[in-house]
Amino acid sequence: MSWCSGLEAICRPEVPLRDFTWYRLGGPARWFVTPRDESELSDALARCKAAGVPWRVLGRGANVLVRDSGFDGAVISLRPPCFDEFAIDGEQATIGAGADFTKVVTRTIRAGLAGLEALAGIPGTMGGIIRMNAGGRHGEIAAFVRDVRVLDADGAIRTLSREQVGFTYRHTNLDGCVVLGATLALSRGDSESLTARFRDIWNQKYQTQPPVSDRSAGCVFKNPPGQSAGALVDQAGLKGRQVGGATISPKHANFIVVDDSATAQHVLDLAALAQEAVFERFGVRLEREIEVW
Repeated sequence: MSWCSGLEAICRPEVPLRDFTWYRLGGPARWFVTPRDESELSDALARCKAAGVPWRVLGRGANVLVRDSGFDGAVISLRPPCFDEFAIDGEQATIGAGADFTKVVTRTIRAGLAGLEALAGIPGTMGGIIRMNAGGRHGEIAAFVRDVRVLDADGAIRTLSREQVGFTYRHTNLDGCVVLGATLALSRGDSESLTARFRDIWNQKYQTQPPVSDRSAGCVFKNPPGQSAGALVDQAGLKGRQVGGATISPKHANFIVVDDSATAQHVLDLAALAQEAVFERFGVRLEREIEVW
């Protein structure tokens, strides 16, 4: 009997993951699970643990590269309406893990709450943004987190303080947990001024990064301390370098964009080429920021 027997309403076999990621590459998930509430999520995770089935949580797929062979395990998608809560209480906002982050930012701006406009142009779901401590030159999500609700590896729902989450650069201590939501501590602001700053930051990104219409997964590498990964790749002479259907963006060297002929392996090979070139020239080892499944 399969581990997911009885869960047929929320668990489908061999679902192509290319349909759920920005790269639109890669093979299928052995199982694709779409729980309708926290109880079904807890049940699915408990069954995975008992059967030794590996699992991943997929948000919008904005920083995920799925291998061509796919993922031999369960991929869990937290979809509305259960997982996209949005509530404001004074200067605090409680957000579900499945909420689209760009919509969260614009809704807080309209409510006259300041803070998240600094993170304009960062795609993903709230859960993914929290888990990787997403951010940019204007700040990181960690600065605004009061606490995070998670389902832990033992099936218990816990509320973790910002300190317990363990935010560092593009990292948290949330491996093995599923983020359910977060409470953000914001501050009062003027909606018009916040909107202007949001647009300014968005336009900065538009001018320096590949357009959203290009198929990428955002920054491929984390910035080494005190350095820019994109600048190192650029200085290694790799802007525009291609492997198959994957290209290091001529606009920003920390992005790998793909066309219809690309495979996930093309992206991996090009990323490895960039890591090798940067290490040979500068002695710096670039660490991937995108997740590879």
